[in-house]
Amino acid sequence: MAGIATYTIAGRQVGGHHLAMGWLATLFGGVYLATSGPKRPASAVATPPINASSSDEADFIKKFLEEQDKKH
Repeated sequence: MAGIATYTIAGRQVGGHHLAMGWLATLFGGVYLATSGPKRPASAVATPPINASSSDEADFIKKFLEEQDKKH
């Protein structure tokens, strides 16, 4: 008769297969939590400041960047 391996933990008999499933759940749960990370909205990407010598130049740069965003 083949029996399962049991271990006494905190005064109770626990099957080896339960311990294995618990370890696997802990492992994969920890990996999932570690790799998920915080979610950032798309608007969180900061653009560098525009260092223009005049307001006309700043407007030109802003329009150019908007056109490039529309193309891509």
